[in-house]
Amino acid sequence: VQLQASGGGLVQPGGSLTLSCTASDLTLDYYAIGWFRKGPGKEREGVSCITSNGLSTYYLDSVKGRFTVSRDNVKNTVYLQMNSLKPEDTTVYYCAAGRPITTTVMRRESYAYWGQGTQVTVSS
Repeated sequence: VQLQASGGGLVQPGGSLTLSCTASDLTLDYYAIGWFRKGPGKEREGVSCITSNGLSTYYLDSVKGRFTVSRDNVKNTVYLQMNSLKPEDTTVYYCAAGRPITTTVMRRESYAYWGQGTQVTVSS
């Protein structure tokens, strides 16, 4: 089972991108979906999470007010809308599916299924 993350690319500072996460052999609405990112020499960090029913969302402090996570369970797709992008947002972004509890939504150990990652580059 593998998720597919897409939508990354090159954008200027202040610009926007929307990442998508899909799965061809996994019904995502049974799972919470987390977005993570990992830069060179850094630990993979949780960026955002949305619960299976979409009623609760969580964000890394540094992206609050700029990123919005949403899901369309009919399309089996989860989105991460990223606005006001900064150069420090540059890295590879991954989506993951799991069943975390409230206190572990940003921990990678809480997620069983992962995508291959999509590169986001914010540069002028």
